[in-house]
Amino acid sequence: MDLVSSAFNKIPEEYKKLRDALKKPSQYQVDCQEPKTVLLSTGEMFDPYAWAPAIVPIQMLRWGNSSYFCPRRIHHNGGAAAKGYIATFEEYKQQRYEAASTLYGPHTLSAYIQEFEKLAKAMAKGEKIVSKGPSPPDLSSVLLKVQLGPFGDSPPPHTNFGDMKQDIIIPKSGSFRKGDLNRPTATFWSANPNYDLLTEGTYAVVEMLQGKHWVPVYDDDDFCLFFKWKLDDSGLHSIATIEWEIPRDANFGVYRLRHFGSSRKTKDSPIIYFTGASSGFAVS
Repeated sequence: MDLVSSAFNKIPEEYKKLRDALKKPSQYQVDCQEPKTVLLSTGEMFDPYAWAPAIVPIQMLRWGNSSYFCPRRIHHNGGAAAKGYIATFEEYKQQRYEAASTLYGPHTLSAYIQEFEKLAKAMAKGEKIVSKGPSPPDLSSVLLKVQLGPFGDSPPPHTNFGDMKQDIIIPKSGSFRKGDLNRPTATFWSANPNYDLLTEGTYAVVEMLQGKHWVPVYDDDDFCLFFKWKLDDSGLHSIATIEWEIPRDANFGVYRLRHFGSSRKTKDSPIIYFTGASSGFAVS
């Protein structure tokens, strides 16, 4: 396996010297990738871990009576879908962009067809158990990070993370209207959002008062809710702004904006989570 070579399959001599300093391709690798010139012999580089995956997950889906096939050669062999560039043997010999981006050599397509045919036959027979094969290694504990994460955020004196910098400004009418250009907006003293991306959570929530409880109704997955982060004018403190474009189908009632964030004092200290909430406001 090698990394993508140039579209014209030519590598300047100075690049080859740099490549060879990292790992000179073996004759086996050169023969495997022919006629592609090997830019980086990633299939033979394992320090500090494999530079390219040796185990590639595949799947085959059936949705009712519909099937989707890609590329065309796989379509002619029963149907399957594959991600990325997988050139045919003939295309690979031409070494245009798609072929140069086919990482596993000229027989990549044949390998995919072989495995997809197994899945297709098992699906046609109604077999529920198919050998999963080996799983890709979990490298999360050994990944190298070139860029250090943030650390050392702090709010201004006499404030805490999640405190309000600017609360909701209530309109003169006493309530916000659905679809109005005047949007509920609140700004919180916060921290860099990269401490924790909250992929299973959210940075921003719109909560509605139902009885005595605040219930989440919109979060930052919704296009109507905007989360913005920046440093304040001093460049020392983080502020997070939440803005809600009230949908026309929103229910009348009382709402508030809530912010979730995280921080750490030093690069090795545990992450500290915090939250803050605006004052309530009416939507009519």
